[in-house]
Amino acid sequence: MPFSKLIKIEQLSGTIELVTGLHIGSGNTEMHIGGSDSPVIRNPITNEPYIPGSSLKGKIRSLLEWHAGLAAINDGKPMSYDRLDQAHDRTQALNILKLFGLSGSNNQGDAAEEVGPTRLAFRDCPLDPEWVKKIRDKNRSLTETKMENTIDRVRGTAKDPRNIERVVAGALFRFEVAIKVLDGDRENLIQTLLIGINLLQMDSLGGSGSRGYGRVRFNLTEKWQQQLKDAKPW
Repeated sequence: MPFSKLIKIEQLSGTIELVTGLHIGSGNTEMHIGGSDSPVIRNPITNEPYIPGSSLKGKIRSLLEWHAGLAAINDGKPMSYDRLDQAHDRTQALNILKLFGLSGSNNQGDAAEEVGPTRLAFRDCPLDPEWVKKIRDKNRSLTETKMENTIDRVRGTAKDPRNIERVVAGALFRFEVAIKVLDGDRENLIQTLLIGINLLQMDSLGGSGSRGYGRVRFNLTEKWQQQLKDAKPW
């Protein structure tokens, strides 16, 4: 086995700052009088919005696979081990699999031996308590309701109005991801993750990115911030 020992677990942490309003839906299909047609996901205990770790993991993985030219190889699904030899850069594709893991059906035999266990563990990102206190002290809301509609191309009029809840621009979320480092790792997997974070900063998180939603900025601790700046995708 190429991976026999866990050497250490690195922790990347800091904050995620919203440059524009963010919408990550709750999946709540109930209608509430005076409520939003599309509410954001909230912590059921504090009722405060948060960013699910799964949303970060999925978007960063997707962007890295596009960056590596893997998006079309597996019919739009996450990259799998049995398509690895079709990759333009096998090492780059393998690094993505090592970071984000294999599906249960793929995680056996040669795949399990070469890829090893999933290295990344994304945490859910709660709102920064100090930022929340500042907003509440000013009697401001953590979210806003943005009206959307469709334009009739012939008449030039608005139709199908709807309202979407967004976490307001300027909000700060606490960010943390753990990275397992194994003795069989020969590539700089953390570098791949940092490139993915930079790709996310260039793109968007959550829904309606093409309409300006979800631009984010990562402010990592001093140990990682300069490395993030240096991890350029191109």
